[in-house]
Amino acid sequence: MKPTRSMIALSLIWTLPAAIAVCGTCGCQTATTAPQPAPLNQPPDGFTALFNGKDLTGWWGWSTKHYKHFRERHIGAEKAAQLRAESQADIHKHWRVENGILVNDGKGLNLTTNENHRDFELLVDCKMAPGADSGIYLRGIPQVQIWDHTDKPKWKHGADKGSGGLWNNPPGTPGKDPLVLADKPAGEWNHFRIKMIGSYVNVWLNGKRVVQDAPLHNFFEKKTGKPIPADGPIQLQTHGGKIEWRNLFIREIDADEAADYLRTLDGEGFQSIFNGRDFEGWVGPTDKNAVQDGTLLSKHGTIYTETQYEDFVVRFDFKLPPGGNNGLAIRYPGRGDTAYVGMCELQVLDNTAKRFANLRPQQYHGSVYGQVAAERGYLRPVGEWNHEKVTVKGHRITVELNGAVITDADLSQVKQADTMYDLAKFKGRMRTKGHFGFAGHGAPVVYRNIEIKELN
Repeated sequence: MKPTRSMIALSLIWTLPAAIAVCGTCGCQTATTAPQPAPLNQPPDGFTALFNGKDLTGWWGWSTKHYKHFRERHIGAEKAAQLRAESQADIHKHWRVENGILVNDGKGLNLTTNENHRDFELLVDCKMAPGADSGIYLRGIPQVQIWDHTDKPKWKHGADKGSGGLWNNPPGTPGKDPLVLADKPAGEWNHFRIKMIGSYVNVWLNGKRVVQDAPLHNFFEKKTGKPIPADGPIQLQTHGGKIEWRNLFIREIDADEAADYLRTLDGEGFQSIFNGRDFEGWVGPTDKNAVQDGTLLSKHGTIYTETQYEDFVVRFDFKLPPGGNNGLAIRYPGRGDTAYVGMCELQVLDNTAKRFANLRPQQYHGSVYGQVAAERGYLRPVGEWNHEKVTVKGHRITVELNGAVITDADLSQVKQADTMYDLAKFKGRMRTKGHFGFAGHGAPVVYRNIEIKELN
């Protein structure tokens, strides 16, 4: 019998061992099939298993006190190994493996992957006891909520809305509550699919989308407003009730897939300002720069668009070589140093280069040069493509790098104490119109997919 499409699709989830049914009238035999669950903890194509189904290899125990250590990356490999070793007694007391199932008694440290993950797709099955409460931490940040939606005492906290929401997001923000109730009853297996790119999270629970394109807020940085880390571990929370886990699989998302997703969030109205063939539409020292294989190579001087812009959003991909140093000319008047005569220069820089190790905070990538310091730690490794979006509206400028907001400042409110130089030096910072361009400083940077949307 030729298989149908539905049979082929079903075979990806179930194994179908044949059985024989014998007709009681004529004795003829008919082949039948009975669906059986696929083997536990065997990852689908493109995914790897986080849990081997046998023991706690690859995991350690985490508490919230560890956040600062690993967020700042300052404790070193030796201290990290010590913390992981010290946690083993606790996790083996409260976590165990039974018949390929990972079981937690509701107590002890959160079970945490040894490896950090940046952008990913995560598949997880979990089953909880009635009244239990748990969650999945993404990059070490709480959390995709899991709880018993029939537990009435917790309805005042939102349990009646179901699982899958980003419960630690501030009230009223996207993702805080799930879009639909998709939970199966306590005691049954629930299946989560979670995609995280930059700060943005999408969650499907039992095939229903419960969170769509919602930024995960950094619970541990409420006062500072820092974005979530660029990478971090996956954690399974302990929260007082027995919970079981199986089929924990992860797929790493590469820079191209991440950039494609981030562009879908921006809406329509973007126009390409670089044709990939030549400098049509650009002026300035184009002879000192180059177009190569569909990319713009910025090396020397400030090249800029013939068109001037007021309020706009510009997005692009860029790749830094070791020691790369460049800048974005924002509302540039067409002559002079854009850092001072334009609204600003936004730094494009290899933050990891030794020769840049002792710069001022206002000089690293994404900073408004000399005026506003950007958050660091969100660039991809040198040689990989990054995706950046810059929004210029009035005197406010916002920089989103690889899906995380690293700069958000109103230049009219910048204080002298926050700058490198006398504010009077930045004569153009209140400009409301000008060209967009790239300011070369000798160390080349490559750009592609350069698009602008005017807001006015």
